[in-house]
Amino acid sequence: MPVRAYVLITTELRKAKSVAEELRTLPSVTMADAVAGAYDVVAVLEVLDTSEIGELVLGRIHELSGVTGTLTLVTVGS
Repeated sequence: MPVRAYVLITTELRKAKSVAEELRTLPSVTMADAVAGAYDVVAVLEVLDTSEIGELVLGRIHELSGVTGTLTLVTVGS
């Protein structure tokens, strides 16, 4: 059963759209949108196990140009 996580992302000024576009190209990212509010981008990840979330967030998302921080919310049920 897949694990879903929501990643709330802060970016450098005027980088939200480009970060969202780049996120959409990553495997396991099912949705990424620039948003208004305390965070700049919201991404949805669907993976096979929770260890993949850490690998994706720390190894790929944090490395994207313009990303300054993340908050990851892992679902606990459907």
